[in-house]
Amino acid sequence: MKHMGQISLVSISILFSIYQRFFEHHPFFTLDFLIFTAIAWVVGWQYDKARYLGKKARDSEESYKKLIDSLPEPVYITQDHKFIYVNQAALSMARAKNIEELFGKTIMDFIVPEYKERLLERYKQIKKAKQPVNTIVYKARRLDGTIFYFEASSMNIVFGGKDALLSIGKDITDRKEQTDRLLQKSEKLALLGQMAAGIAHEIRNPLTSIKGFIQLFKANQQQDEYFDIVLAELERINSIVGEFLFLAKPTAAVFIEKDVTVLIKDVITLMNTQSILNSVEIFVDFEGVIPTISCEENQLKQVFLNLLKNAIEAMPDGGNIFVKVKEREEGNISIKITDQGVGIPIERIATLGEPFYTTKEKGTGLGLMTCFRIIESHNGQLLIQSEINQGTTIEIVLPTITQPLLKKEYSYS
Repeated sequence: MKHMGQISLVSISILFSIYQRFFEHHPFFTLDFLIFTAIAWVVGWQYDKARYLGKKARDSEESYKKLIDSLPEPVYITQDHKFIYVNQAALSMARAKNIEELFGKTIMDFIVPEYKERLLERYKQIKKAKQPVNTIVYKARRLDGTIFYFEASSMNIVFGGKDALLSIGKDITDRKEQTDRLLQKSEKLALLGQMAAGIAHEIRNPLTSIKGFIQLFKANQQQDEYFDIVLAELERINSIVGEFLFLAKPTAAVFIEKDVTVLIKDVITLMNTQSILNSVEIFVDFEGVIPTISCEENQLKQVFLNLLKNAIEAMPDGGNIFVKVKEREEGNISIKITDQGVGIPIERIATLGEPFYTTKEKGTGLGLMTCFRIIESHNGQLLIQSEINQGTTIEIVLPTITQPLLKKEYSYS
C-alpha cells in the first residue's frame, strides 16, 4: 500500500510551518505544528487505506469478471431482476450480439408467462438460503423469438458493493428434444396400443353395468340401490378419464417452499374416516427436525393420498400403517409408508407404475403411474419393497430446498 496521502498531507503541514518560520518569524516546532502534523498523518493513512481497499475491490471485481467470462456455461448477474453482467456464453444463449442489448431488460422479459410465477417463487427461496439452491428448469424466449429450455442454479452475492444474484445455467433444449424424440420412437406405438386396449376394457365394464340397470328401469323394476350403483359406475368412468387428463396434460407447476410434515398431517386427517371404516390405524413418526422442500403442494398430497389408499386396500381385514419421515442424509429427506397387507410378488414389482398394470381387481394402474410422474417432476426417487403376506414399504426420497438435483431414476427391490 503506497503512502502518498500521508506524505502529501504531512508535507503540506511542514511547508506551512516553514512559511510561518521565515515570513512570520514563528517558532518551527510549536504545539500547533505537532497537532496538525499528527492529524495529517492519521488522515493521510486513512485516505491511503481507502484508496488501497478501493483498488483491491476493483481488481477483485475485474478478476471475478474474467473468471465468469472464462466459464463455458452461461452465467449472468442480476439486481432487482435487471441484468448487470453476463458472460459470453449467456449472450450466445440469449442470441444477443453484446451486453448492451440486455441493458434495461430484466430476466422476466425472457421467461414465458406460465413459468414466471415459478421464477418469482424460486427467487424468494434464494433470498432465504445461504447457499446455492437446487437447479430448476425454465422455459424462455430468446431475443430472436425462438423458444428454449434452460436449467439454472442461483445464489446471493455482493457485486459492485450491492446485493446481487448470480445464476449459472445450461441450455438443455437439444437434450430435451432428443430425449422426447427417443421416447416417442420407442414407446409411442406400444403405449398407444396398450392405452387403447386399457381404455376400452376399463370403460366397458361400468358401461355394461349401466346398460343392464337402465334395462331394469325400462321394465319398471326400479329399486333405489340401482340408482346408487349407476351413479357409482358413472363416477368411476369420470375418475378414469380424470386420471388420463392428468397424465396427458403438461403443466408448469409452481414449486413453493413447504414443510412436508404439514402436508402429511393434512393428508392423514383426510384419510382418517376411510381408515377407521376399514379397521386400519395410521401411526406417524417424524424423526428429528425435517428440512423444508421445494414442491407443488397439491401434487405431493395426491401422491400421499394414493399411497395411503393403496395401503388401506391392501389390508382387507384391517391392520396398521406406519409413516416415518426423517432426514435420510444431508440434503435428502425420506418418507416411508409401510403396511401389513398381502404384499406384492417380487416378479411384479418391476412392472408397477405401468398403465393398466395393477394388483387390484378394479384398478387401472394409473394412480401409481401418476405417483411416479409426480415424484420424477420433483427430482426424487420412489423405491418399493414388498414381501408376500408381510406387507409393502414404499419410500419417497426428495431433495431438500438447498440440495442439488437427485439423479432421476426409479429403484425396485
